[in-house]
Amino acid sequence: MSSQIINNYITAPTSPNPYISRKLNNLDEAKLLQKERNDWTQLYHKTLQEIEMIINVQKQVKDMMKMTEETNTTIMEMEGTILKVS
Repeated sequence: MSSQIINNYITAPTSPNPYISRKLNNLDEAKLLQKERNDWTQLYHKTLQEIEMIINVQKQVKDMMKMTEETNTTIMEMEGTILKVS
């Protein structure tokens, strides 16, 4: 059997119909592209989850800073009250 060049692929015809070999090569290419697309989709979703985690941590830090400022204000008011009493 001779080899045929179809769509830049060298195929050994397994059937007398060359269309079947080309179709099989295209299916392999489609599966490869689908796998690559799935890999990129997983990476995209993982990156989104990591960004969400970073945003949540930033919100927590912002809330902690707010609480710290409120606590400092309360402490300063208590110091002022204690100094007035003294």
